[in-house]
Amino acid sequence: MQTKRTFLLGATAALATPMIARAQAAPTRNASSFVTQQWQDHFSTLGRGAILADITSRAVHHWGSDGTYRLYPSSVPLTEELTRRGYTEVVRKRVGPTWTPTANMRARDPSLPEFLPAGPGNPLGTHAMYLTWPAYLIHGTHDTRKIGRRSSSGCIGLYNDHIAELFAAVEVGTQVRLL
Repeated sequence: MQTKRTFLLGATAALATPMIARAQAAPTRNASSFVTQQWQDHFSTLGRGAILADITSRAVHHWGSDGTYRLYPSSVPLTEELTRRGYTEVVRKRVGPTWTPTANMRARDPSLPEFLPAGPGNPLGTHAMYLTWPAYLIHGTHDTRKIGRRSSSGCIGLYNDHIAELFAAVEVGTQVRLL
């Protein structure tokens, strides 16, 4: 004859078994949407280093000229119309960038200022790397809610501590691909 305790243990085990089986059968997935990338799939040589901004997975991959690798979560453009894809390179770097919204940005949002100096209210954060394409940058952001989201007018944004790290590792002339 079963005791109350034996009955409760048996019933609990019977109820938990389907949940355990489902958990074990579930495929193993990375919690993020980052896709592992290899520089050789995008660049013919490392040269001065390489940056791959993956718009789909919202990640920036950096390979130094010595083969070191870093991966950063990023913000990406709001829409496909604002997204530029292809090959470019870093042509200039600036600590404490100033911001001048483009005419298109001001047309979409007339409340934008004509100019913002460097500082906490500046959407370019603490560091910026300018690309050969006018008005397209890889920069920081003071608004950490933007990272991992479609939130820019074309630029690639990183947390300020990440852009500072990347900025220090990247030379002018580093090749960049927006994918």
